[in-house]
Amino acid sequence: MESNKFFKSFFGAIATLLVLVAAGLYGCPKYNVWQQQLAGEAELKRAEQNRKIAIQEAEAKRESAKSLAEAEVIRAQGVAKANQIIGESLKNNEVYLHYLWLEHLEKANVVYIPTEAGLPIMEAGRGLGRNAAPANK
Repeated sequence: MESNKFFKSFFGAIATLLVLVAAGLYGCPKYNVWQQQLAGEAELKRAEQNRKIAIQEAEAKRESAKSLAEAEVIRAQGVAKANQIIGESLKNNEVYLHYLWLEHLEKANVVYIPTEAGLPIMEAGRGLGRNAAPANK
């Protein structure tokens, strides 16, 4: 009796194991297909989200560039108006122009170069714009 009970348990375990293996052989491919489908859907959602983010970033850059361009136009209009005002105020105002020239002369760097006679050369840089003669012949 004891051996009969053992064989029933043993064959029951074998039958259960065979049923589980058969279910696994049948279910694994189905599970893999289902898992691939879920992975594909997740990847599609991720791609859609990344596309929306890229579109929003492009829109933000476009709006930023538009605002910067408008600011540049406003700044240029201000500079043009200031130049016009300055130009109009300097017309026929030679005394003020002379005053400005004298003010800038105070800020200028003057370099004196002694010569053989001990006298400075006052206009040393004047001829450099034209064909200057070479220093060593």
